[in-house]
Amino acid sequence: MSEVFDPRHVRRAFSRASAGYDAAATLQHEVERRLLESLDYLDDRVPDVVVDLGCGPGRAAAHMRKRWPRARVLALDLALPMLRQARTGGGWNLSVLNPLHKPIDRINADARALPLAENSVDVLFCNLCLQWVEDLPAAFAGFRRVLKPDGLLLCSTFGPETLGELREAFALADAAPHVSPFAGIAEFGDALMHAGFRNPVLDRDVFTSGYDDLPALMRELRAIGATNALTARRHTLTGKSRFARAAAAYEPMRGGDGRLPATWEVIYAQAWAPQPGAPIREGGFDVVSVPAASIPVRRR
Repeated sequence: MSEVFDPRHVRRAFSRASAGYDAAATLQHEVERRLLESLDYLDDRVPDVVVDLGCGPGRAAAHMRKRWPRARVLALDLALPMLRQARTGGGWNLSVLNPLHKPIDRINADARALPLAENSVDVLFCNLCLQWVEDLPAAFAGFRRVLKPDGLLLCSTFGPETLGELREAFALADAAPHVSPFAGIAEFGDALMHAGFRNPVLDRDVFTSGYDDLPALMRELRAIGATNALTARRHTLTGKSRFARAAAAYEPMRGGDGRLPATWEVIYAQAWAPQPGAPIREGGFDVVSVPAASIPVRRR
């Protein structure tokens, strides 16, 4: 079976975007901030090992370093240049001030094959990384493997409403796909349960941003590394005529503010790793499924 995504393209896109990513990733920072609030569910527990998976320039890793200065913090990313952009301040160098504070370890790694020992992680934090992973059950099985029993998983991803306007505009102009398929909240929740995670809590937000024109939106997508990484994408440049047709198809969608809208559906999940030996399925059937209609939507 052919892969939906080209992982080499994903790595190249985020490597190219690394220098300017932090300045362009406004939405990613807001989602990260909301996901970090869920760390309060640990109450007074102090973890030994925490992971920021798909860390980019390492903002969440630095936050967790400040929160738990004696914990071992691992910052993992597929793109090595992103790791090189990791901040030199803001929590990364606390070990210089106090030798009891461990430094943040940067690891160049793929979310689909974590190079971590079994039952070694207390908190696995993964912000807006999983939309590039096509096999969610396999990814969550890997997360379960590295988490300790009762370890906390916090993750976010983009849902199927994301960039719906862009998808529609290009579909009217070009037969080749231009926007990734995104898993729905029900599929996301079912994959968590299939991997054996306990007590999952899912939520979602819908954000809408505005742009002067289609080139402005495309520039922002390139700046955050969100280019077309589909294996079935057109492997030549989008011609001027096709791009002009897509831009013309986008024009009628302008909002009351005169700007082109771009929708971003964000799915959040919190779940706990099971005890050793807990079944992934019972009797060949999913333990639970998560109906999308039961999840409230906050629009921003």
